[in-house]
Amino acid sequence: MTIFDQLRAGVTTASAAETQALAAAFAAALPPDATLALHGDLGVGKTTFVQGLARGFGVSEPVTSPTFTIFTLHRGTRTLVHLDAYRLDRAAQLDSLMLEDFLTSPYCLAVEWPEHVAAWLPPTTLHLDLGIAPDERHTLRLR
Repeated sequence: MTIFDQLRAGVTTASAAETQALAAAFAAALPPDATLALHGDLGVGKTTFVQGLARGFGVSEPVTSPTFTIFTLHRGTRTLVHLDAYRLDRAAQLDSLMLEDFLTSPYCLAVEWPEHVAAWLPPTTLHLDLGIAPDERHTLRLR
């Protein structure tokens, strides 16, 4: 069973380290240029998942939520652009960021709060739902 199959079936993790390890394995299986839409409420582990992606891409610098900077750029074996779209409410705001200038192949664009920029996402976007189960474990499911 591939990591894509596992995530489509749904995965539950019991710690941030498990979520990061899962994301690192997912990073290794992603196509060369990928856009990920990370869906879920505040505190479900979206940034934790991106930290695992970064680890999978060999990024050594710390990865934190780009809430106030809107996006951060991390370079490893591929370019990881981490976008927090929460404060974006118009397509013009997104266009003004000129993100396409940073999408140097191979890249991964990971978007938190993708519903704010849904019209901008390419049709090949991979959508991942993150949540918290009643027992406080984290759930991940690839649509």
